[in-house]
Amino acid sequence: MPKLALTLVVMTHNEAANIARCLDSVPFAGDKLVVDCGSSDATCMIARDHGARVVHQDWLGFGPQRNFATTQCANKWILALDADEYLSPELAAELERRLPEVMASDAAVGTLRRRTLFMGAPMRWYRPMVGEHMTRLYHRDRARWRDVRVHESLAWDGREVQFMAPFEHLHNPTLVHKGLKVLRYAELKARDWRQKKRAPRMWDCPLVFLSSFIKDYVLRLAILDGWRGFVVAQTAASYAVYKRMRYYEMCVNPDSVEMAADLLKRHELDR
Repeated sequence: MPKLALTLVVMTHNEAANIARCLDSVPFAGDKLVVDCGSSDATCMIARDHGARVVHQDWLGFGPQRNFATTQCANKWILALDADEYLSPELAAELERRLPEVMASDAAVGTLRRRTLFMGAPMRWYRPMVGEHMTRLYHRDRARWRDVRVHESLAWDGREVQFMAPFEHLHNPTLVHKGLKVLRYAELKARDWRQKKRAPRMWDCPLVFLSSFIKDYVLRLAILDGWRGFVVAQTAASYAVYKRMRYYEMCVNPDSVEMAADLLKRHELDR
């Protein structure tokens, strides 16, 4: 398969189980880059064996880490995937066919559709996991990742191109994985709020839980995915409330910031 002037970039930390599948799903990328923040497993060795360059960078936060990765790419056009994501054969064929024209145009970004497996099977109705639109293809001179610790997104100036075929996401193999990720993401979001000196709003927690649950369970059709849909909606609503409770704790007990950071580091979650 001809190689394109495209860099596939993947950020990793202990992703030995996933990294090969991710890298191999993009055979047309002329450059493959893994930015690792200190894996203790075989992630880096496997990445090199599957044709990737590996660069070490201590964890900076999601947005800053992605922007650092952009500076290390050999090409101006970049495809960003997480290690637990990979292109479907249909999307790989669509990208191979359409990318030369897109890359020669004035487009700034490309938006892809992400399909998610949850609790061991694909979700069939829940909208964010059936065809979530993710802007993951971009020209590095026309787009930049927002400098946030978590829930990063691209900001761009120019035209957006959409691709139809999905890429796959192996979302949290177990609820234990999901729970640990929720703790980590909530901590990062609460730190962002603390840095911005946002006022804590505990009074709105019941309303936040109810509105979040209804949004996911009813409006986003999780109800049609049976008990797995209930789990998705309940988890999302609990996360929305927990990060507010955690931020409130940071405000009333500042010592909890360092205590929690020490605990998360021991469990390799503070990155």
